[in-house]
Amino acid sequence: MATLDDVRACAMALPGVIERIDGHRGGATWRTAAGAFAWERGPAATDLAALEKLGRSWPDGVVIGVRTDGLDVKDALLETYPDAFFTIPHFDGFPAVLVRLDAIEEEHLREVITDAWLLRAPKRVAQAWLDAQP
Repeated sequence: MATLDDVRACAMALPGVIERIDGHRGGATWRTAAGAFAWERGPAATDLAALEKLGRSWPDGVVIGVRTDGLDVKDALLETYPDAFFTIPHFDGFPAVLVRLDAIEEEHLREVITDAWLLRAPKRVAQAWLDAQP
C-alpha cells in the first residue's frame, strides 16, 4: 500500500520536478517545465454524478492521476490492474489513469510515476537519468 508521501518522494527524486498546489482543486501536482505528470485527484461533483449514472462510485482512500503514454497504455493498465487503476468519464480520450494508493504496491507506483515523468522530462535529462540507472 502506497501513500501520498510515497508519491511525493518518488516524484521529487526525479530531475527537474517541482511540486505545486493546484489552485483549482487544492491538491498537489508534480510537474516538469513541459507539464504535469502526476497529481492528487479527488472527485468533483460532476465526477460523482457521472459515476453514479454508470452504477459506480468513487473509491475510498487517496487517489492520484498519472499521465500514460497513450490510450493503449491506459487501457492496458486498466485491464491488467483493475484494483489499482480506474478511470472516469472526464478522462475519456485523455492519456491518464487514476490510481488508488491503497491498492498499489510502492514499487509499482514508482514505475508508473517514473514512466509518466519520462513523458514530460526534457529528452536529454530523461536519457541522462536512464543512463545512470543500474
